[in-house]
Amino acid sequence: MIVERRMTQNPVTIQQDMPVAEAQRLMRQEKIHRLPVLNMHNELVGIVTEKDLLYASPSPASSLDVYEMHYLLSKLTVKKVMSKPVISITSNTAIEEAARIMVDKNIGGLSVVDDGRLVGIITESDIFKVFIELFGARQRGIRVSMLVSEEPGELAKLAKVIFDHNGDIISFGTFLGTCPSNAFCVMKVTGIPEDMLIEILTPLVQEFKDVREV
Repeated sequence: MIVERRMTQNPVTIQQDMPVAEAQRLMRQEKIHRLPVLNMHNELVGIVTEKDLLYASPSPASSLDVYEMHYLLSKLTVKKVMSKPVISITSNTAIEEAARIMVDKNIGGLSVVDDGRLVGIITESDIFKVFIELFGARQRGIRVSMLVSEEPGELAKLAKVIFDHNGDIISFGTFLGTCPSNAFCVMKVTGIPEDMLIEILTPLVQEFKDVREV
């Protein structure tokens, strides 16, 4: 899956000379947590988040009165508090690569730029939705977590034995095991009772970690 399928297209943007207070109002109005910032040529020059705006606002403990605060905020523009340069990706980037960049850079969203033009934005919420789909979280089934041998053909054997017993694999994921010789697998299956599923998988599994109906 690529980013284009999960990004928010034509995201809400702001100009870099917008006052911070106005950017805060826009975020609340649109129920969003970050805004790409454009210059007068509609080129992406920065991004501003709720946290950036919060830190830029006077503290409630400040000795300034409300009029002084309002004046300061009216003069403070997004350009002075935005993050730059912007970490961006293209719409053709793999979804897992986008997730890796977010984790490595400790950021909650990425601007999507094609040929120098902002075309979308993808956030951690979008990644969470992919995660939910990947593990079939909205479908009922028997969820099995297990350790299997890290050898060619092992996953095919698991799929075949389930098929041979008229089962259906809703989701399947593999992760690092406890050592290089095994892998941690999580699958969700329908069409086979839990006790039978355990019985038919036992010859192929090093260890069951968790089996439950969800």
